[in-house]
Amino acid sequence: MACEIENRLTVALSPTMLDVINDSAKHSGHMGDDGSGESHFTVIIESAAFTGKSRLERQRMVNTALGDLPGQKVHAMAIKARAPGE
Repeated sequence: MACEIENRLTVALSPTMLDVINDSAKHSGHMGDDGSGESHFTVIIESAAFTGKSRLERQRMVNTALGDLPGQKVHAMAIKARAPGE
């Protein structure tokens, strides 16, 4: 799942920095844990596409790039999006 997240974000947003962290182990046994070990992620992304965009617009851009993954295949995702130099 982490590779799929990375691929989709790379194609859509051409990040200058991208880190996809699997946090699923921290949520083992909690609501949303499907037992796959790939249910909770943190995405830290830097892209020029975020320049001049609000935090909400950046989150929407990431979610759009991820398509059906959030809510369908991934239970929870924390997004930290910034433009270069921030």
